[in-house]
Amino acid sequence: MKPEKLVAPEAAAQVIAEALPYIQEFAGLTFVIKYGGSAMDHGAEFRTVVANLLLLQSVGIRVVLVHGGGPEISRLTARLGLPQSTVQGLRVTDEDTMEAVEMALSGKSNKAIVSGFSQQGGKAVGFSGRDGRMLVGEVIDPALGRVGQVTEANMELVEIALDNGFIPVIASVGEDEQGQPLNFNADSAASSVAIALRASKFIILTDTNGVRADKSDPNSTISELTLAALYQMLESGAADQGMVPKLLAAADAIEAGVDRVHFLNGKQPNALLIELFTEAGIGTMLSGDSS
Repeated sequence: MKPEKLVAPEAAAQVIAEALPYIQEFAGLTFVIKYGGSAMDHGAEFRTVVANLLLLQSVGIRVVLVHGGGPEISRLTARLGLPQSTVQGLRVTDEDTMEAVEMALSGKSNKAIVSGFSQQGGKAVGFSGRDGRMLVGEVIDPALGRVGQVTEANMELVEIALDNGFIPVIASVGEDEQGQPLNFNADSAASSVAIALRASKFIILTDTNGVRADKSDPNSTISELTLAALYQMLESGAADQGMVPKLLAAADAIEAGVDRVHFLNGKQPNALLIELFTEAGIGTMLSGDSS
C-alpha cells in the first residue's frame, strides 16, 4: 500500500521550480546560523533543522552553525546548586558558573548537535570557540563575571572544515588574551563569526515567528525590517529583553557588511527552506536599506 501523499505532485513540482533561482543565487555563499535557547530541541524539531541545513549544504551553500544552550546551562547550574541571574539578557557568570557553561555547551550540547548531523548522513565537526583561539574577547563588565564580548574571530579551522565538506558547529564560549574562559552571548558570537567569514546571510533561529512590532502581540511579526527601524525599536523599548541582544547582534552584522539577517522560528517545520527558497518567505528579514 502506497503512503498517502500529503502534497499534490503538481504543487511539489511548483515549489521546487520556485526554489531554483534561489539555489543558483546562493551556491558558493556562506550562511551562518545561530541556533540555541529554547529553539534547540533534540526531538523532531531539531531533526528538521538538521535536515534543512544538510539540504542547504547539498546545493552548494557553505553552512556554519553557532549555538548557545541557555536551558541546558540552567538545568546544569540548578543541579549543581549554583545561583542563576541575568542582566539585560546576559547570564551572570562567576567562576563556578563558567565551568558549568563549558560543560553544557562545549560538552553536551555541541556533541549532541554534531551527532544529530551524523545520524542523518551528514558530516559535522564540533568546535569550542577556544579551539585555535577561534573566539577571543574581553570581559564586558566585572559585575557580570566571565561574560565577554568578542574582539577577535579567527576562522582558520572553520575554513578548513568547510573546504573539506564539514559543517562546523561552534559553541559560544571563548577566551581572553590570557587564555581564561569567557561566556559569550550566542547571538553576539554568531554575529562575529558571520562578519569574520564575510557571510552573505546571518540567520537567527529563535522561538518566536520573527521580530514583533508589539512585543506582547504574537501576531505582529514584521516581515521586513530596516536598520533604522531596528535602532528605533531599541531606543523606544519596543523590543523585549530577550530580543535586545539578538537585535544588537543583527545590527552589528549588517553594519559590518553581511547582506541580510533573518529571524526565524526554529520550532516551525522547514522555516529555513520557506524563508530562503520561496517568494513568500517567513519570519523577519533585516537589511541595511534606509527606506
